[in-house]
Amino acid sequence: MDVEQGKTATLGSLRSDRPSVDLRHGKPAAATALPSPLAPILEHLRSRPSRTWSIVVTVFGDAVVPRGGSLAVGSLLDIFAGMGIGSGVVRTALSRLAADGWLQSNRVGRSSFYRLTSKGQASFAIAAEQIYGAPPQEWDGRFHLVLPEGGPDHDAARGALERSGFGSAGPGVWIAPTTRPVPVEAAALIRIEGCMSLETARQLTARVWALAETAAAYQRFLNAFSPLLDWIGSNRQLPDLDALVARILLVHEYRRVVLRDPLLPRVLLPKQWPGTPARQLCAEVYQALLPGSERWLSQNGQTESGPLPPSSDIGRRFSGAPNLPVS
Repeated sequence: MDVEQGKTATLGSLRSDRPSVDLRHGKPAAATALPSPLAPILEHLRSRPSRTWSIVVTVFGDAVVPRGGSLAVGSLLDIFAGMGIGSGVVRTALSRLAADGWLQSNRVGRSSFYRLTSKGQASFAIAAEQIYGAPPQEWDGRFHLVLPEGGPDHDAARGALERSGFGSAGPGVWIAPTTRPVPVEAAALIRIEGCMSLETARQLTARVWALAETAAAYQRFLNAFSPLLDWIGSNRQLPDLDALVARILLVHEYRRVVLRDPLLPRVLLPKQWPGTPARQLCAEVYQALLPGSERWLSQNGQTESGPLPPSSDIGRRFSGAPNLPVS
């Protein structure tokens, strides 16, 4: 079916102009049929390959945890089949995540089920604040200055500071606006709060954080997902499984960028910062994909006790975006 003639297209309705690439390793694979709004997304993934295990974490954190946390392997394989990723690769990723303490498995009869461990849930909960929450708007002009000391916890504190958006202003000196909380791992370190002129703060920001790289990553995200937003704006619909695939890839790619973004106050950012339209696009597309993607999960997702239970709060993600009903 020509997408310009119909209102709905499936993953099998169109063929791309070039061979697809295996998302696991970036190797050429057989030609894959794709609807036009998903083709740029897969092209984006081909240029910057994701590990399957990382997408598995996104599936659980975004779609499964809000519905109780457990999902049958068969349901997970169906989701990844929609991405063109084979069952063997997915099973290997599940085994790796379980061995590393991110997933735990449960077997009932001949069926296997997985859920995030407490470690995995805690990690995604922290990430969720940056993915779905609103960026800081108000700032009092003050900075945290943290001075990690040597010792057995030094590396842990440094890693936590990096993940929390702190930048290195020099050897052993970490800095961030006070809109960024000091992580628990660094709470016992020497901390100073201070302020400076806005001009000096902007100069420091440009020196400490690689904003040009972050801006380029946001622009790649916009280029990949803007055609899908245009598709949605023309009142076309994706089949439910395709809506779920698009939602997972949307969150996964946005997550890859936003978790590397220090999420600085707007006054410190360059003009026309692409992170702002990227978040708006992500929010609009996510809300539009929710009904179909949640419907697929309700009808096809299985737990040890039967169908996945409904989610009660997922529509409130991306504050400021309209809440849409979900099935």
